[in-house]
Amino acid sequence: MPAMLEEPVAHLLKLLESSSSRWIIGMAGLPGSGKSTLAMQLTERVNTQVAAGTMMALGMDGFHLTKAELSRMPNPAEAFARRGALWTFDPAALHARLLRVRNAAGHAAVPWPGFQHDIGDPIEGAEIVLPTVRIILVEGIYLLHNDQAWQPICQFFDERWYFDTPPAVAMERLVQRHMRAWGYTREVAQHRIDTSDRLNAEIVARSRDLADWLLDG
Repeated sequence: MPAMLEEPVAHLLKLLESSSSRWIIGMAGLPGSGKSTLAMQLTERVNTQVAAGTMMALGMDGFHLTKAELSRMPNPAEAFARRGALWTFDPAALHARLLRVRNAAGHAAVPWPGFQHDIGDPIEGAEIVLPTVRIILVEGIYLLHNDQAWQPICQFFDERWYFDTPPAVAMERLVQRHMRAWGYTREVAQHRIDTSDRLNAEIVARSRDLADWLLDG
C-alpha cells in the first residue's frame, strides 16, 4: 500500500537538493480527479520558492490518436464514442517522447504536444521543455497502467504518484465539465460517464497500488 505524501512541495524541494539530475514524475488519477489543476499548482509553488522554470507540468492528452487514425479503425463510431480509452492513445509515441525529454536534460529543448479541443486533435509543440528544467511532473490517467504497451511508461518514471480523489467526486466533476464544455443536459452527461468515463476510471483505479506515493484528493 503506497503511503500518503503529506507535503508534496517540501518533497519536491528535497528532490532538488538530493541530485542535480532531472527528475521526471508520473502522476495518475481518475478522469475528473483534478490532476491538471494540482500539477499546475505544485509547479507554481516550486517555481516561486526556487526560480522560474525549475519545474514544469505536462499532460498526456497530446498523445491521443488523431481523428484520422480513429477513422481508420475497424469500428470508427465506437472509437470516437470511446475516445479516452486506453486503446485511443499512442503509448509508444508517449514513451519515445519521454525518453527524448530524459536524454535532453541540460543540453537541448524538446517539444511536447498538447490537445487542441476546438479541432479535436493533438497539436505538436504546444509546450517546449527547456534543458534547464529540473523537475517535470507528467499527469495523465493511464501513466501507471502496467500492462502491454503501457508498461514501459509505468516503469519509466523516477517516482510514481496517484492523486487519490474519491470516485464519486471525480465523476460529478466530469458531469459538470461535460455540461459546461459541450452544453449537455445532466442526463446526456451522465450517459457519457456511464458508457465511457466510468469504464476508463475502473481501469485507472487498478493502478493505484503501483504508486510510490498517494496524494489526497
